[in-house]
Amino acid sequence: MKHIMTSATVVLAMLIETFTLHSQEPSVVFYSEYGAVGDGVTDDLDAIVKTHDAANQAGLPVRADAGATYYIGNTNKTARIQTDTDWGDARFVIDDSIVSVENRNSHIFNISSKLPATRIGTITTLKRNQEKLDLSLERGSFIEVTDRNTMRYIRYGANQNNGAAQTDVFVVDENGHVDRKAPIIWDFDNISSMTAYPVDTEPLTVKGGHFTTIANQAESRYTYYARGVNITRSNVTVDGVYHAVTGELDHGAPYGGFITVSNCANVLVQNCTLSGHRIYSTIGAANTPVSMGSYDISVNKAINVTFKNCKQTNDIHDSKFWGIMGSNYSKNITLDTVEFSRFDAHQGVANATVKNSVLGHMGMNIIGTGVFLVENTRVCGSGFINLRSDYGSTWEGEIIIRNCEFVPRNGAQADAVLINGSYSGQHDFGYTCHMPRKITIDGLVINDGNPPNGYQGPKIFADFNRAYTSEDYVEKFPYVITEEIVIGNLTVKSGKPYLISNNPLMFRNVKITEM
Repeated sequence: MKHIMTSATVVLAMLIETFTLHSQEPSVVFYSEYGAVGDGVTDDLDAIVKTHDAANQAGLPVRADAGATYYIGNTNKTARIQTDTDWGDARFVIDDSIVSVENRNSHIFNISSKLPATRIGTITTLKRNQEKLDLSLERGSFIEVTDRNTMRYIRYGANQNNGAAQTDVFVVDENGHVDRKAPIIWDFDNISSMTAYPVDTEPLTVKGGHFTTIANQAESRYTYYARGVNITRSNVTVDGVYHAVTGELDHGAPYGGFITVSNCANVLVQNCTLSGHRIYSTIGAANTPVSMGSYDISVNKAINVTFKNCKQTNDIHDSKFWGIMGSNYSKNITLDTVEFSRFDAHQGVANATVKNSVLGHMGMNIIGTGVFLVENTRVCGSGFINLRSDYGSTWEGEIIIRNCEFVPRNGAQADAVLINGSYSGQHDFGYTCHMPRKITIDGLVINDGNPPNGYQGPKIFADFNRAYTSEDYVEKFPYVITEEIVIGNLTVKSGKPYLISNNPLMFRNVKITEM
């Protein structure tokens, strides 16, 4: 009897322990608990918003109901995600074809911080590469600073403009020390505004979900649609999201990005499948027809953003679709093991890496500063790297190409130019324009098997300025030319020797060293 009682006591204790452990597991909030139907017909956005509001307040994770299809119509509401979220196998249909979308700028989800931003009014100036600010903060923060009296990125060409206020972003610790991996890149003599966004130390993960956007049918103008997932919190991982686009017609307004990242640091987007958008035309600022950029990825004013093991739903070589990503005012962007139609930096990137990847018809388009590393990557654009001429074809720093392959225009008849771009010397972009100070090529295969008539061989540089035909030539706004090129392990499939440029005069002082 004693033995039986002892065994029963042990069993009871085990049951109590099991119950206790189970009761200590975090609860999960489902969309259906707040009224989401998930039948693909009923507009569930209001219920989704309420679910996340409740979960945020209780500090509980959110999970989509298995097998549900959530329809999202024209309501002007945004669900704030502040806890881990698992969309699992659920589907979301975002219907932008409705004429009366209440707010095209409203994101469906915003992954945001609970920590409030703080305006800083005690600092009036900054210096480039300054290492410490006279600040005392509760925690490390992402800083955005602006000088509205100084204009940069004064765009040239069909989309010309008067520039944008000088802007920079960087990260500081609680004592004001600047993260030297993302340095301050401008002098600020008269700061207009400075804001500190606290960096969350706890990671947040959002995963799963199959999203379909039914494309808008608006007039083809620069009236960008958001209607996706916006990330404004630091230390976030987005994992396994799938986004498709249907219903595109012969006209429509462009998209600013299904996944957008802004005013934050340390974001990883991995194992995701995203979509290029059809190219539509409009009349640009110069009163001439232009193709409008339309994106599924936008990175604006962000630091340490990585896209890993991601791809597109559509062919990265299909020129009917615009390049999938764009970025502005960001630092330390990495593409790792992706298949995208392009990498792009509009209003400057400081330090970027593309590795283990394939880039399609729009290739790599950059301006900025620091080190641009391309490694173990196949590039199929018209040039291996295009320095964007609308922003002065400027890269103030170094370019490193290592163990890569260049297939001009994916094998269509084309010249082979490694560094493409143009610079007239007659336009003020709001800064001195630089070619890369140093270019290192250590392992590159140039597949130039389908060249144009008269092809003499691959060129390191395009003819950046056809007016540059004399040593006495003077540019109104001088271009700082590359100092040094180091070349090793270069294979040219045609067997022809490389040329520095079709305009060798312009690059006559470049030092070339062969390893």
